[in-house]
Amino acid sequence: MAKPAVVVVGADKGGVGKTTVSRTLLDYFSANNVPTRAFDTESPRGTLKRFHPDITEIVDMTTTADQMKIFDTLNATSPSVTVIDVRAGLLSPALASLRDIGFLDAAKAGQITFAVFHILGPSIASLDEIAETAGFMTGAKYFLVKNFINDTQFFQWDQSTYNSYFHRIKDATELTIPKLNEMAYEQVEVSSVPFLKFVANKGINDEAANYSFVLRGYVRHWLANVWSEFDRIRLTDIVGSKPGSRNSEK
Repeated sequence: MAKPAVVVVGADKGGVGKTTVSRTLLDYFSANNVPTRAFDTESPRGTLKRFHPDITEIVDMTTTADQMKIFDTLNATSPSVTVIDVRAGLLSPALASLRDIGFLDAAKAGQITFAVFHILGPSIASLDEIAETAGFMTGAKYFLVKNFINDTQFFQWDQSTYNSYFHRIKDATELTIPKLNEMAYEQVEVSSVPFLKFVANKGINDEAANYSFVLRGYVRHWLANVWSEFDRIRLTDIVGSKPGSRNSEK
């Protein structure tokens, strides 16, 4: 039996587009036929669940009972990958909880595959977050994600300052999420469907839809660029799934 893989997506700062990145990950795993489940920690309403209701459960990660829902079932469920979309401001506390329950030790021992997608904002405060999380990254695959989805500008980062933070974590890897056309992004939000279904012109229940050909084209091009970043880091290999034929219109 393959060991479970847990992918945490988060940031201590809000408004950096972490749920958007979680959605691209779920689409990527779906297209690559990787069995996946997700947990949305924006309790009680949730945002990720609105787009991926069939595989997403809303939890309060600050409670022991909901931590048990996630981590006591890693070996008891069929999906090989668990994606956790961590609520804004909760990344460092969540990692501290994982340390306290012995999860980080299990990852370090190779019993669990653990990856962290840390979504960065443009300010020096986001770089301070790297210092906060550095102590938790032993045994984890750590990705620093510059997310331009909200037209974020990273001009505030002096390169030497950035490097001084970035190199605190051995083997950290940078990822870039490009900007998506604003109207296309808004239409996907209104439609409340995964990016993949929007591109395929399907509703949430796979019924035929009537989305704009132009906007679908923008999303298709953008999603391909995002996925090329995931391919570059060999994400399917990291989570222990053999890449198969990609289904781009699932």
